Amino acid sequence: MIPAPPQLAAEAWVLMDAHSGKVLASKNANTQLPPASLTKMMTSYLLEYEINRGNVSTSDMVPVSVKAWRMPGSRMFIQEGTLVSLGDLLQGIVVQSGNDASVAVAEYLAGSEEAFADLMNQHSRRIGMTSTQFKNATGLPEEGHYSTAMDMATLAREKIINYPEHYSLYSQREFTYNNIRQNNRNTLLWSDSSVDGLKTGHTDAAGYCLAASAVRNDMRLISVVLGARSEEGRAQESQKLLTYGFRYFETPKLYERYEVLDSVRVWQGVQDELQLGLENELFATLPRGEQNNLEAEVNVHATIKAPVRAGQELGTLIIRLGEEVVAQKPLVALENIDEAGFFKRLWHSLLMFVIGLFS
Repeated sequence: MIPAPPQLAAEAWVLMDAHSGKVLASKNANTQLPPASLTKMMTSYLLEYEINRGNVSTSDMVPVSVKAWRMPGSRMFIQEGTLVSLGDLLQGIVVQSGNDASVAVAEYLAGSEEAFADLMNQHSRRIGMTSTQFKNATGLPEEGHYSTAMDMATLAREKIINYPEHYSLYSQREFTYNNIRQNNRNTLLWSDSSVDGLKTGHTDAAGYCLAASAVRNDMRLISVVLGARSEEGRAQESQKLLTYGFRYFETPKLYERYEVLDSVRVWQGVQDELQLGLENELFATLPRGEQNNLEAEVNVHATIKAPVRAGQELGTLIIRLGEEVVAQKPLVALENIDEAGFFKRLWHSLLMFVIGLFS
């Protein structure tokens, strides 16, 4: 028995499992709202993306412009005319929520903050953020700058799953630059040892916002709360969501990547049998204690002919809990199978014809 999700004192919220992507609780999840400094999750994401592609390095020295130096609000306190490493700027964005660091990075990567905002929107569409539009790199109020709780959860999941080498930065509690030490504004890092990210935000228009993530017993949850009433309130409401998710759900790993799930007949190939599996690990988020009640169904194409290439979709795996489909993924070939020689192909064609007559 699972109770209804908690109701929060906030404008919108989402609770998502990071591994399966399943949404466990939400309200106004697709309502477009100002995201405040949660915007900086995309700013840091673009920097991580460029680092991973080898286009820039954390050791790169970035010139600080007058615009970056003069940015209002939360700052890293970089100085005009100096050079700051990208590694320090990344910490300034993530830990100190520096508007000055965000603009410095935007100008370094794209030439201007306006051009950088265009990149932010391109990446948003690429990863499935369907209701977001960025106008700047900081989240400072600007007409037409908005996102949703669902889109921010999608972005958080993208960062966690695809950029784990950078993710530890989001649990960093403090950062000192220019002899000024500032604490991470995510107070859950102190009050809940399972929390290890992600980002806070606040403006008068947005209210108090928090994207948080926590992991317990290999289950990772993402919560996004927009428009809470206070700094303390955003932490409390986020904690309610995380507690609910961990208490009543679990996300077991059902299958490994490339695990053999079925072997099927292949016609006209140098091999007669093909192994099928999944391209990625498969997780399913379930009510706690229900894993043993899952049922798996494998549907494979009726006729498979060579040539076959590894990764080619040739069927579907469906996981059910009672009448509910909890996961559905394509079955793919786990190996290449080339065409056989002329006589084997001719013989198999004859066999398929005869089988077809009596089927």
